[in-house]
Amino acid sequence: MTEERVRTDEEREGPPAAGTRASSEQFPCRECGAGMRWDPERDALACDFCGATREVEVLADEIVERPLEEAGDAARGLGLELRVVQCRNCGARLALEPPVTSDSCAYCGSTKVMVQEANRNAIRPESLVPLDVGKRQVEEQFKKWLRKLWFRPNELKRAKRFDAVGIYVPFWTFDCLADSQWTAMSGTYYYVPVTQPVMVNGKLQMQTTMQQRVRWKPARGERSDVYDDLHVHASKGRCAELVRELGPFDTSGLVPYRPEYLAGWRAEEYQIDLADGWEAGRREIHEDQRRRCGADVPGDTQRDLRVRTELSDVRWKHVLLPIWSLSYRFRGATYAVLIHGQTGRVVGKAPYSFVKIVAAILAVCVVLALYLALG
Repeated sequence: MTEERVRTDEEREGPPAAGTRASSEQFPCRECGAGMRWDPERDALACDFCGATREVEVLADEIVERPLEEAGDAARGLGLELRVVQCRNCGARLALEPPVTSDSCAYCGSTKVMVQEANRNAIRPESLVPLDVGKRQVEEQFKKWLRKLWFRPNELKRAKRFDAVGIYVPFWTFDCLADSQWTAMSGTYYYVPVTQPVMVNGKLQMQTTMQQRVRWKPARGERSDVYDDLHVHASKGRCAELVRELGPFDTSGLVPYRPEYLAGWRAEEYQIDLADGWEAGRREIHEDQRRRCGADVPGDTQRDLRVRTELSDVRWKHVLLPIWSLSYRFRGATYAVLIHGQTGRVVGKAPYSFVKIVAAILAVCVVLALYLALG
């Protein structure tokens, strides 16, 4: 069977593709004057022209977590000249550095994109986790993921080129104290003998069995919990659903925001603002407190659980967290894949091979027929 070539991001957009070898003219190289980009493998700004590197100064200031009522004091914009591509298919808003352009979405591969002005009034990220996993490692993780998939076309697994794009994804994080009081009916199992008539070998006999009962009594309690860096993804659309599947991020690697980390890469603008982000976080905390209080109820079972939770000392920050995105075409269809920028976890879609599925079904039928014939 002939190998089918996967169409890459670089071929769709034309050189240079941001997130592959694009450089930022806003950070010129001190040696040759060419634009530099953030290099995840060298943890520094790097010049693709002369190979020079320059470390990004890590500010000594602590990362600020602001009280919820102080949103107006936060800095605005990303500190870079940017343009935004809005995808009409998945809803993502990806920021690019001029003169880089894009005629397709880095998330879903759709060509239904519109160039717009960046939101200069958007809250600036307080911190970020720099892209630290290199492109080669990401592509190795992707190919391992493909090899583990069953019932996929062989030509997809033999494809030679897969180009991934690094993206900084927006999140809100929240800290708070949660004080909960709960009441419930606590149930304890006990067993009683019950004698009933039963038919045994055509004869009516009396048989005693132990049946479960529940002894109910009221219970109450309280608990206090601390929430630190509760993540709320600040995007919408299908790309947001895939990001949630990636799992949590480790925010211990956060560093104060510097625009140099974005040089040559893409950053997604948030579409869920701080107020809506906190509403989502508040609901998650209340649901979590209900689960925790439910686990505190003594006994074997429970009913009528009621929880009252008060939240205090709410603080927030806006952060950018790293992922890699891969969208590829195969037999006329586009498939989106995301790779976690810290753990390497891969989530996404891949086509099925109906030939393999039919062959597997036939094989099962043959084995079943042989089993029945021999039995």
